[in-house]
Amino acid sequence: MDLLSISAPLSTHFPALQTHKTLTSSRPKLCALSLRSAPAATAVKTSQPQTLTLGFDSQPGLDLSFGSSLVPSAAQAQETGNRGAEADPMGMLLKERIVFLGSQIDDFVADAIISQLLLLDAQDPTKDIRLFINSPGGSLSATMAIYDVVQLVRADVSTVALGISASTASLILGGGTKGKRLAMPNTRIMIHQPLGGASGQAIDVEIQAKEVMHNKNNVTRIISSVTGRPFEQVEKDIDRDRYMSPIEAVEYGIIDGVIDKDSIIPLVPVPDKVKPRFSFEEVRKDPRKFLTPEIPDDEIY
Repeated sequence: MDLLSISAPLSTHFPALQTHKTLTSSRPKLCALSLRSAPAATAVKTSQPQTLTLGFDSQPGLDLSFGSSLVPSAAQAQETGNRGAEADPMGMLLKERIVFLGSQIDDFVADAIISQLLLLDAQDPTKDIRLFINSPGGSLSATMAIYDVVQLVRADVSTVALGISASTASLILGGGTKGKRLAMPNTRIMIHQPLGGASGQAIDVEIQAKEVMHNKNNVTRIISSVTGRPFEQVEKDIDRDRYMSPIEAVEYGIIDGVIDKDSIIPLVPVPDKVKPRFSFEEVRKDPRKFLTPEIPDDEIY
């Protein structure tokens, strides 16, 4: 039968390869790409630019050039990685031994904070770790995990509250190294008893109620330990939400002082003892001036 052969370039990028469309005058129509059998492609490495040459015995060499700019070297890859690390604020803070707790506390957040604390303590237990806290609280079990690690690490942990440090976050704030527990001037600090609920069968409700009471006693014990106040007094104080200003928190014993921008912006090492911005003489002259009106007179200490 008669054959009609048409040749056309396969691609503008590969002029050496040609397609041979074989069409028959009868059915079926056939389309074939004719390439002679060739040995395995051989790669030839040259100097600038890097070149990959594919050779076929009956076809001209097919030259594919890859410029060095498309394949990064090891030095370029490392430089790119360094730029990525520098662009990460959390990574840069970690290099300065600063850990930031800035969200509600759950298991995921606790894992991140704990891993950073353990890493910094392993790197150098003689240098302070600064833990900034801006959190409304959260899971009690996750908070207890962070609190225990703060007590475990050999390095001193300077806790710094800003924004709000409420509920379980106040336990972490007060659990820092004594003398290095600080707060920004406009921070609000709140302590209260744990929240809990139960449903189901009577025996299940009883079990959950016992667990809630255990958690309350544990929180009361921790606050009493970090503040130096009697257990009975703390138990009464956390019966309802109790908000404090930084000065009130200093008086209560949760923190040790209030810091200003000169101590925070340069990120200088935290001194052994930080003094409050206001002298105690001024507080004693007019304590109502430094206390919020929501606190009854019989709770002024």
